Amino acid sequence: MNALLSTSARSGIVIAGHGSRDPDAVREFESLVMLIKERASQDVVTHGYLEFSTPTIGEAAQACVAEGADQVALVPAVLLAARHAKNDMPVEMLALARDFPDKDFHFGAPMSLDPKLLQLAQERIVEAEGTSPRTVRRQDTCLVVVGRGTTDPDANGEVAKLARMLEEGMGFGAAYVCYSGTAQPLVADGLRRAARLGYERIVVLPFFLFDGVLVKRIYAAADALCEREPGLEVLKAKYFGAHPLVADVLIDRAREAVAGRAAMNCSLCKYRVQIVGFEQQVGEPQRAHHLAVRGLSAQAAPVPAPAAYGKYVPHPIEAESFRIIAAGRDWSAFPPEQLTVLQRIVHTSGDFDAVDDLYFSPGVIDSGIRALLRCKRVVTDVTMVQTGLKRALLEELGIDTWCGVHDRETHLMAEQHGITRAAAGIRRGWEKFGNDVVVAIGDAPTAIVEAVRLIRDHGWRPQLVIGLPVGFVGTRESKDELRRCLQVPRITNSGTRGGSPWAASVVNGLLIDALNGLAASGAG
Repeated sequence: MNALLSTSARSGIVIAGHGSRDPDAVREFESLVMLIKERASQDVVTHGYLEFSTPTIGEAAQACVAEGADQVALVPAVLLAARHAKNDMPVEMLALARDFPDKDFHFGAPMSLDPKLLQLAQERIVEAEGTSPRTVRRQDTCLVVVGRGTTDPDANGEVAKLARMLEEGMGFGAAYVCYSGTAQPLVADGLRRAARLGYERIVVLPFFLFDGVLVKRIYAAADALCEREPGLEVLKAKYFGAHPLVADVLIDRAREAVAGRAAMNCSLCKYRVQIVGFEQQVGEPQRAHHLAVRGLSAQAAPVPAPAAYGKYVPHPIEAESFRIIAAGRDWSAFPPEQLTVLQRIVHTSGDFDAVDDLYFSPGVIDSGIRALLRCKRVVTDVTMVQTGLKRALLEELGIDTWCGVHDRETHLMAEQHGITRAAAGIRRGWEKFGNDVVVAIGDAPTAIVEAVRLIRDHGWRPQLVIGLPVGFVGTRESKDELRRCLQVPRITNSGTRGGSPWAASVVNGLLIDALNGLAASGAG
């Protein structure tokens, strides 16, 4: 292999892995690094991990520079471009460029569906077929490709593309795609569905680089299918592993990076263009999510240490406002756990009497706090509620927000079904996220009506519904309907008062109590 650069400047390659709690995965990754060192012997080759393992990527880059590398290609050792390749590893790259201003750093593309990897997949499938004493035509075989599964539809779609290319290229009767986590269908469900297609044989191909917890889960699901379906032959293909073709792809990506030819599929990247169902993530900032477990080895810390939370510290003017509010009326008639929310409503409305017609279902404060910390998602009817939430609290607690009122699909759904956009946005929230949400409605009575309809007629069970719209058309009636909706925890009021700032204030109050509770308990 030729060096990435001319002999006048030494080149370096940092192979950036994810890291794993499974020592088998770490050993195989390091075997791949050794293979790359052999095949790119003129280059300085080091390796590092995002999380759970050492050395870190920063330490690997420092070692590369210490060995004399002037230009360094940081290459993601990941199959597909999802969060790690689009967010976490570029953040590492920017930090390295800042720490080593006199060195040139280049970011490589993920491995993606490289022809070499298609050849390796073919090899793994043929090896699996060779383990069986039976002769079965490919037309009578269903190929099941199991991907990692991510929140990125582009990456998940690449798994489906791989399956289709192998199906057509190798002549399988069918191909089925499932995932080991995050995306649907999960591997056990996918294998059951594939078994119902009626083929004589199933070949299970894990689209993974290395062994680990998820690959072991895939093979366990295949074994379980064998036990349930004794008449069906199930063959387990090997994952890619430390193979020369994998090493060559990573070396190719390093060369492309230095030459300025690192290609990413930006046309379908949810962070760059509006992808159906993911419109809210266009332009989302690049933030690393792995910092809490960076450099932790599987042996030293199998579970990441909990984060330390500090109590909520208000601005001095805010603190003075709440001192005045606390002294401004008799609060003894209200349950103590409701005071944070109640006093924030007063702060927002400027009216001490605003809290007199608020309704809290039994235990709703505790269940609302637990819901925020567990579900990590708030669905709102309008963007005014979303923007009224305290961003610093959301970020510290890791809570996402979603509002679909301005999305194209919401407009189409509203027109098709003859409902308001706010109601259509709530229906989309139900379809996208299921029960694991907190719903905050501050503007549209029709959004409350739709939420109650989904709860009563379709079994929706959001963890908390906050309904505080303002107005005169349908407002009282919708709130009365929510109050009578016994299936879910709920916070609402009677009458026409309310609005988006009120709904946001309730969520902010719960966020403050949640953070203070974590700080008091020392929990992560």
